Amino acid sequence: MPSITLLNCFLWTYYGIIKAGEYLVATVNGFGILVETIYIILFLIYAPKGIRARTAILAVILDVVIFAAAVVTTLLALQGDSRSGAVGIMGAGLNIVMYSSPLSVMKTVVTTKSVEYMPFLLSFFFFLNGGVWLLYAVLVRDVILGVPNGTGFLLGTIQLVLYAIYRNGGKEVSKNRLEEGLQHEPLISQPNNESYQREHRAT
Repeated sequence: MPSITLLNCFLWTYYGIIKAGEYLVATVNGFGILVETIYIILFLIYAPKGIRARTAILAVILDVVIFAAAVVTTLLALQGDSRSGAVGIMGAGLNIVMYSSPLSVMKTVVTTKSVEYMPFLLSFFFFLNGGVWLLYAVLVRDVILGVPNGTGFLLGTIQLVLYAIYRNGGKEVSKNRLEEGLQHEPLISQPNNESYQREHRAT
């Protein structure tokens, strides 16, 4: 996930640089590159050897090879709005995939009627991030920027609605399980058959 987020930041930074008037996009995602790079470096330092190798290979493929291929291809084959549009579509597609990642968690929330695996702050910042960037996209009339963030805003809203509906669901499920356990637990423990037979013979 960090490697995908880093690739996403690379693409949007590139988009902000080559598209006129989108320096805010380049600045914010440039900072994201710094944060994600530090995160990946720390992970590679402290992760177990096997996981470290897989993560390093994935990071090289996604953040070096694929990004370099995207830059070289768009620089050589496209110009002007076509170039920024192609880069924006790649970034938007990746953004939608990332915003859609909690869908399985949302299904779990509905199935279990519990928000145990859907932290409130994560859902809130999904909602907030999507909403702010959607507003910015509307103000600057950037459809490519608006579509993925509109998707994120919608999914964030759904997550918050689910959280409001099922926020007490985990407590009720735990209570029901506890009551079921008490119902099945015998009031008087049964004696061990072998020890009971020995005592009975002794008497």
